[in-house]
Amino acid sequence: MKYKRILLKLSGEALMGERQYGIDPDRLSEYAQDIKTITDQGVEVAIVIGGGNIFRGVAGASKGMDRVQGDYMGMLATVINGLALQGALEDADIPTRLQTAIKINEVAEPFIRRKAMRHLEKGRVVIFGGGTGNPYFTTDSAAVLRAIEIEADVILKGTRVDGIYTADPEKDSKAIKFDNISFDDVLRKGLKVMDTTAFTLSQENELPIIVFDMNTNGNLLKVVSGEKIGTKVNV
Repeated sequence: MKYKRILLKLSGEALMGERQYGIDPDRLSEYAQDIKTITDQGVEVAIVIGGGNIFRGVAGASKGMDRVQGDYMGMLATVINGLALQGALEDADIPTRLQTAIKINEVAEPFIRRKAMRHLEKGRVVIFGGGTGNPYFTTDSAAVLRAIEIEADVILKGTRVDGIYTADPEKDSKAIKFDNISFDDVLRKGLKVMDTTAFTLSQENELPIIVFDMNTNGNLLKVVSGEKIGTKVNV
């Protein structure tokens, strides 16, 4: 395997499958099996998952809700998704730990960096819920922050698109895909990979990002093996 320790970033919407909202158990099971293929190879896996399939703080704020209140609701949504993913992983016989940035001691451990790293060393998948624990920060920012803290080799951003394009490939048939691109070029071209705060943090810490299609079975193993899947953002 090319990468020993990874941070996998999943969107909440990815868990909906073909549904309009909520969680699709079949999609969860597919993800669990894909993750198992790399943990069986000795890869250490941490996961940050969004909550957009349940609630988005920004969407709530746009309709008059207090932004801070909405963001905390979004953090709780990521914990719900984390619990669901934990259940699917453990059904696949993968030992896991759920750590949260906000304390919910009855269902998860609080985030403690040293403990998280120890879990990874012991072969457990660690799911980070609750974002950064602060309003106004996205789960993209949480993913980059946690990746840096646990000294991950790479951030793998699993999406429904197979990389970064010059435009949205679902809307523009002439969009051109990048196989490799620098952080500077992403910013110069105005491409949307992550929110600016997260992206800048990744750039400053020279932490590469690979954007790939998580919904194609086997892609995760290919990426971790070093195959040219998706788009790699490098310094």
